[in-house]
Amino acid sequence: MAKKQLTNLVLLALFVALIVLLGFTPLGLIPLGFINVTILCVPVIVGTLLMGWKNGLILGLAFGLTSFISALIKPSALVSTLMGASPLAVAVMSILPRLCVPLVAWGVYNLLRKKQEHMAVVAGAIAGSLTNTVLYLGLMLLFYILCGIDATGVLSLIGGTALLAGSCEAAAAAILVTPILAALKRIRK
Repeated sequence: MAKKQLTNLVLLALFVALIVLLGFTPLGLIPLGFINVTILCVPVIVGTLLMGWKNGLILGLAFGLTSFISALIKPSALVSTLMGASPLAVAVMSILPRLCVPLVAWGVYNLLRKKQEHMAVVAGAIAGSLTNTVLYLGLMLLFYILCGIDATGVLSLIGGTALLAGSCEAAAAAILVTPILAALKRIRK
């Protein structure tokens, strides 16, 4: 039993390190010219489907903290406007959606895995990625409104980002999570 716990702890540490590496370097972005697609949710989803939702929450927290630290160091134009009004809102917006990613991915995966394992992995990856996009951008819009910042100008930008980047990130998650998880499961046996 101790060997399995040690293996899980080492895997968890490696996934956290990967999240930090992807979060603080350009390696976490796939440039498509007009947008950058982030793949930071991929290690969270893979780790969750491999090690369970409790470890997934730790990975989601690592993703959220990495995102918040990035927002403090080098915020985007949308985030810097909100940061000026409420750093707490940026912290909640950065962390809460990322804690929901493993819960949704794990839930969808477990609902579907008895029928077809491969499709359950794909659906879990897509659901987890879309959870990140919808909650992050949705909270951004909500906090803009709650902080009294004019949200009409950013509404179309947030909507466009959700459609373009969100769909690309969900596709990237489905494409990347499936073979990575399959390889890790084979190695683990």
